[in-house]
Amino acid sequence: MGGIFLEIIKREQAVEFDAFVKSHYKASFMQGSPWAGVKKNWQWRGVISRGADGKIDGTMALLIRKVPGMPYSLMYSPRGPVCDPHDRAMVKKLVDAAVEVGREFNAYVLTMDTDIKVDDKEFADLVKSLGFTVDSTTQSFETIQPRFVFRLDVEGKTEDEIFNAFASKHRYNIRVAKKKGVEVKICGPEAAEDFHKIMIETGKRDDFGIRSTDYFRSILENFGEDARIYLAYYEGQPISGSLAIHYGDKVWYLYGASSNEHRNVMPNYLVQWEMIRWAIETNCRIYDFRGVSGYLDESNPLYGIYRFKKGFSGELTEFIGEMNLVIKPFAFQLVTCGEKVYKKLRTVKRRLAEKK
Repeated sequence: MGGIFLEIIKREQAVEFDAFVKSHYKASFMQGSPWAGVKKNWQWRGVISRGADGKIDGTMALLIRKVPGMPYSLMYSPRGPVCDPHDRAMVKKLVDAAVEVGREFNAYVLTMDTDIKVDDKEFADLVKSLGFTVDSTTQSFETIQPRFVFRLDVEGKTEDEIFNAFASKHRYNIRVAKKKGVEVKICGPEAAEDFHKIMIETGKRDDFGIRSTDYFRSILENFGEDARIYLAYYEGQPISGSLAIHYGDKVWYLYGASSNEHRNVMPNYLVQWEMIRWAIETNCRIYDFRGVSGYLDESNPLYGIYRFKKGFSGELTEFIGEMNLVIKPFAFQLVTCGEKVYKKLRTVKRRLAEKK
């Protein structure tokens, strides 16, 4: 049964909210209120549904941000809602409450990208009946959250069982790293600067933008003991690292970086293994490697990411994709057109810069 009481809360009221999210099998770190502390340019609201007994039985975290130069706001629920996704009454109550929140901020759309698999027709039919349109076409990293991820089932398994299921080359590379003297240290906010330096090196090599030191530090500070940087050291120098979050029954590999030097000692493999061990130690159900491209061809420049993650014997998982509930149709068209113009101008600017 869906909840009969609904509440709208702010972040400072979210203790009970967060406890429920962490306890639920649909838990995501992006549905917890600490994520609001990371997304400082967004407003945060939490929707709570309670049953007749007064206990929480469904939640939905909302991030709201004003569209630059316009009187409208985007309302986004990353990996939400947290409830039985097939309970239509519950999902409808949470969505209806979100739309009410949207009126406060003049939101033109509610966007969700829950971690429901693409073949879940029951859920697809449910959200469509509530007025959402579903985009299940994008195959790359163009969506807000990745549609294609690798997930490793670690529930009830020992370290030996999980390790022995890795590809033989991956097991070998982990052993190489240990044999060569690579040491992985678990770090907090104090390591954000070292991690960022390696990220800069990685971004230049692989041609992608990177977050600031303050962004990584903010994740670590807001999530406290639930967030870690794993830094791999060789001959006293940090050469590889990853940022991971443990929330509820999952550990997520959020960001990774590696130096151009000493790649032959295979630090990335050992870092991944240490993060997977964290998921095992905390009795998690899932270790989430996060995004890969859905275009699985060796000619794809992103194929190496897929091959690396695949070797840890996870399951390639395709989610349903972004869902939009248009609240203000005219504003939706206006913002969409503006985004297209902005992207074209950005492309032209980049091409002109490349010709110089």
